[in-house]
Amino acid sequence: MRSFVLAVASLLALAACSPQAPDGSNAAPPADAPATPPPPAAAPIPEEFSGDMDARGTEPFWGLQIRGTQITLQRPDHPAAVGPNPGLTMQEGKAVWETQAGTDRLVVTLRLEDCSDGMSDLKYDYAAEVVIGSETLKGCAGKAGAMPKGQ
Repeated sequence: MRSFVLAVASLLALAACSPQAPDGSNAAPPADAPATPPPPAAAPIPEEFSGDMDARGTEPFWGLQIRGTQITLQRPDHPAAVGPNPGLTMQEGKAVWETQAGTDRLVVTLRLEDCSDGMSDLKYDYAAEVVIGSETLKGCAGKAGAMPKGQ
């Protein structure tokens, strides 16, 4: 009887030291299983949204530059709103940049679609929306250096 109790106690001690799966089982993972799952791969940035971008709007007038490390929004009668460029995320076919510009949250959304600024015959490749604080600005955008110019 004494040896039976020692055997049971030994088995219980070994079981307490065995790693357990989240479901409580003692099944060990396969020897070739990675220790932790790899992080999801970042979605590639579509060529249409890569590189420096410029956006502008009318009524009210505004201009925005997206550069490698910085996003800058300029408007008359307002100080420039400048924030770090965290990079874009793709959301249902739209490119979205979200940053903090001073005390304001700045969200820039570009969609690949024909756009007109409403005051000229200029045509742009992108529609733009900029939200700063509680204000929403709408306009057009293009690749920096390839923005349409007036006649």
